[in-house]
Amino acid sequence: MRRRLRLAAARRDVTVRQYVIDALEVQIREDLGDLAEDEMRLTAASDPVLAELWDNPKDAAYDEL
Repeated sequence: MRRRLRLAAARRDVTVRQYVIDALEVQIREDLGDLAEDEMRLTAASDPVLAELWDNPKDAAYDEL
């Protein structure tokens, strides 16, 4: 994998670091589309699983702080 990564980066004439960052940006854009920054935050409103975990009487005490 390391050798393939170095080869791919060299073919684009960029560092391995930059190649990885660029590849991650492409994949994230593909997965998330053009979501605004505030739409990517994990909140109970944006994720029903988190809502179930966070919205409970035991953890409600932390909401008051």
